Amino acid sequence: MKIVFFGSPAIALPALNSLIQVGHEIKLVITQPDRPAGRGKKLTSPPVKVFAQNHGLPCLQSEKIKRDDKVLEAIKQAGPDVNVVVAYGQIIPASIIYFPPLKTLNIHFSLLPRYRGAAPVEWAILSGETTTGVTIIELNEKMDEGPILAQKEVGILPGENAHELEIRLSYLGAELLIDTLARINEIRRIDQDHEQASYAPKLTKDQGKIDWQESAGAIDLKVRAFFPWPGAYSFFHGQKVEILSGQAIPGTFSASSPGEILHVDKSGLYISCGQNTTYLIEKIKPQSKKEMSAYAFSLSGKIKSGTKLG
Repeated sequence: MKIVFFGSPAIALPALNSLIQVGHEIKLVITQPDRPAGRGKKLTSPPVKVFAQNHGLPCLQSEKIKRDDKVLEAIKQAGPDVNVVVAYGQIIPASIIYFPPLKTLNIHFSLLPRYRGAAPVEWAILSGETTTGVTIIELNEKMDEGPILAQKEVGILPGENAHELEIRLSYLGAELLIDTLARINEIRRIDQDHEQASYAPKLTKDQGKIDWQESAGAIDLKVRAFFPWPGAYSFFHGQKVEILSGQAIPGTFSASSPGEILHVDKSGLYISCGQNTTYLIEKIKPQSKKEMSAYAFSLSGKIKSGTKLG
């Protein structure tokens, strides 16, 4: 089958690689422009572009695909049977969506109609869901509202963060995509129940700030949901510290004010939280420093019980 593939980050690669491995012909890859990244703000190519170059696939980058006539013309020249979209990052216009005979398929990392939007994995964890999944839809002009072709549910593992879950779902989505394409002419499209829809809007940096008045369970969800971006963080002596991992533990310490360090040992920092709960910080990244264990951080900063975060 001739395919034009739309994708940008690394989570799109399992699907693109799987399409190649089973013999589909990738006529064209469309991805986002190079962007500044890292501390040095070095111009960096999207992982999908790097993959395309390494595999000799024609690749185009567009700043605004809705107004880019060159991309539309290139797609027409490619003559795809179907477009495939995985975490592309832009709204695709109708002129492209409906051009191929089999239209455009999209892998979405949730069980639609739940968690439509840019951050479905993060919001599923933040909301305390125990299951999620992937959905293959036929794209239309509305956000994640197209008819469903296939869907598969999986459990969210205890302690699993957004990065880990997203990787798992990317491989599950690739498998489901290959199966869907193999049966595409016989699959019945199922309209979504819009009354059951929920939304997963794009995250912002400010959302990562921890309020120690919340329960340890709620803080644990935030730490897991916001890794690696925007990151869950607090402050120590005016310096920002990002909390990379930890866990809510049974309340074994006497009640203290939220944000207070109750105990320090090799496991990490035990922090008093709201509702008389305790959160154990295990791994941390101080401002302008490399990540380290919370215990190592306590030694370098001479942190003791009674010190307060926030």
